[in-house]
Amino acid sequence: MTARHRSIAGNKWVLGARPRTLPAAVVPVIVGTAAAVGEGDPLHWWRAVAAGVVALALQVATNYVNDYADGRRGTDTDRVGPVRLIGAGLASPDEVQAAAAIAFLVAAAAGTALAIAVGPELLIVGALSMLAGWGYTAGPKPYGYRGLGEVFVFIFFGVVATAGSTYVQLGRLTTLSLICSVPVGLLAVALLVVNNLRDRPLDAAAGKRTLAVRIGDLRTRQFFVLLIAGVGAGIVAAGLRRWPAVLGLVGLTAAIRPVRDVLDGLIGEQLIPVLSDTGRAQLATGLALTAGLVLGGLG
Repeated sequence: MTARHRSIAGNKWVLGARPRTLPAAVVPVIVGTAAAVGEGDPLHWWRAVAAGVVALALQVATNYVNDYADGRRGTDTDRVGPVRLIGAGLASPDEVQAAAAIAFLVAAAAGTALAIAVGPELLIVGALSMLAGWGYTAGPKPYGYRGLGEVFVFIFFGVVATAGSTYVQLGRLTTLSLICSVPVGLLAVALLVVNNLRDRPLDAAAGKRTLAVRIGDLRTRQFFVLLIAGVGAGIVAAGLRRWPAVLGLVGLTAAIRPVRDVLDGLIGEQLIPVLSDTGRAQLATGLALTAGLVLGGLG
């Protein structure tokens, strides 16, 4: 076993959790919490932490479920991108399934604490989120492989996570949080689009009908650019409600490089750095938008 293989084996559960995707879980929580600033209610920091735990645990669980489902189907043996635990022979299907279950339990525990503090309606939202995370790639008819993955990501890692993070602070939704959920959700979708663009040829060969497979290479690249433009429009819309939110546009400049690379026609392994750059753009935009929302709320 080479040093690289030993390193991968030693960190397999961290790598299998796909750290590059985790900004999709962090950004909606910080933006949603920031949107609650200045609404007349004190912030409950433990609720923000608990919401972050829920979001991160759901993201990790969904990633493990993806690994489990693809590994059981035998479609992860020749892939580019993040380590596939089953496909690379680093873990058995039962072990990966158990890891996903543990992550779901962590999300359920943190979500239950929030439900006790805020209201039982959060239990319903949490249950739906977990079912959506499982059904994304698992089950008899995984909707992620029917071109609907982007819809799932926008709803649960955009609208639900962002507006929900405001809700756990205030006990109500706000127009600002719903507006902010749009650019947050579009950024999460952009991350998925780059991932699926990278895997498009292999997904097509394996019979996975992701959106990228359905609409083709060129339109997938155009869709990515449209998503980033939509993020900018959403930030401007948030600025109309709380003007310092336009600081999010400063963070969005980090998306210039991945947009250029996608339009330049990079393929396969060439898109791995683009995925990382998109994650960084997502985090930079989220942090800048958060700063603007806080400044506006305190002003």
